[in-house]
Amino acid sequence: MAATRIQLCGRFTVSLEGESIEGLLPGRQGRLLLAYLVLNRDRPITRGELTDAIWSRELPRDPADALAALLSKVRTALGNRYLEGRGELTLGLPVGADVDVERALAAVHQAESACSRADWPRAWSKALAAQLVARRTLLVDHEAPWIDERRRELDRVLLSSLECYTRACLGLGGTELAGAERAARQLVQAAPLRENGYLLLMETLEAQGNVAEALVVYETLRQRLREELGTSPAEPVKAVHARLLGTRGPT
Repeated sequence: MAATRIQLCGRFTVSLEGESIEGLLPGRQGRLLLAYLVLNRDRPITRGELTDAIWSRELPRDPADALAALLSKVRTALGNRYLEGRGELTLGLPVGADVDVERALAAVHQAESACSRADWPRAWSKALAAQLVARRTLLVDHEAPWIDERRRELDRVLLSSLECYTRACLGLGGTELAGAERAARQLVQAAPLRENGYLLLMETLEAQGNVAEALVVYETLRQRLREELGTSPAEPVKAVHARLLGTRGPT
């Protein structure tokens, strides 16, 4: 059986058992409807929920008729397969269907698990796979509260995958240290109050022999936490700082 692949981040594409059908969907609303069904395909969805998801800002004059017409066109685009139910609807994709959002969520969990086992090659590959999806915008041409929620989820995936990727590159060492530094700097930039990013950047610079630069990173974090939150770095970060200074214990 030909593969089923659905890409919701970046360019919207839908290939059902090898057949591209995104061009058959009824415009923006058709894409939005299918995307919602794909992302919630683990449960039945009521027509009322679908109506709220598609027309989150302003309802059409007759929501029930508008949804019925839209569903009919989407069913046709799907070849009158996959979409089951009337009052409640469920999208049943072929076994092994590849949905990019689901792949990213699975990959980041696998990367975290591999990091906990110090399986650096697997952590490296899975973290990179999660990043490749999470860096692209979900449903780029659409706006809705549920899309914002899913985008925030993918933002968290990106941060976690950057952290796992940095750890993996550090564990692998050698030529991967440059990748560790790039990822750690991206992590610090994306989440300036996430202390793990600074800690990883300090450890990466230390591994490269750039101790003075690592100390500058610590000072940047210390000042930021003091000015914005009135706190100081956590003990693990202080411990790395102390090691860089050639002393023991917290500073």
